Amino acid sequence: MTENLPPPPPGDGQRLAQLFHLAYDRLRTRIYGQARDAGFADLRPAHSSLLRNIDPAGSRVVDLAERAGMTKQSMAYLTDSLAKLGYVAVGPDPDDGRAKRVVLTERGKAAVDTLARLSREAEAELTKTLGETEMMRLHAAMRQLVAALH
Repeated sequence: MTENLPPPPPGDGQRLAQLFHLAYDRLRTRIYGQARDAGFADLRPAHSSLLRNIDPAGSRVVDLAERAGMTKQSMAYLTDSLAKLGYVAVGPDPDDGRAKRVVLTERGKAAVDTLARLSREAEAELTKTLGETEMMRLHAAMRQLVAALH
């Protein structure tokens, strides 16, 4: 009867999803802390749901929500928050008169560029810690995992 049960998790008992979440949370917290020091003190990690999913020419809220895996209402809340802070502007969508398009302001572009730079720097530091070979293996394993879960 126990043949159908999955094997216990290796090592300390943490599930793979827990480890992914923990690693992502720590990395995101670090990057947003550094962004704060770089002049973006009003950005929060939750804002990444919009910032990492917006197209260079702007995006509709519904498309941002779908990419981020969240409700349209939650994305609208993030959009309003970032608009009040001056990171995005909301205007008519030239492709759909009923829709609104969210675009990055100059401050928003600077924030996205800074976050991307900080992310690359964090990955470079991890490469120093883990070694280049291990980081290449990690990237390869993650790509395989993403493909397998597709």
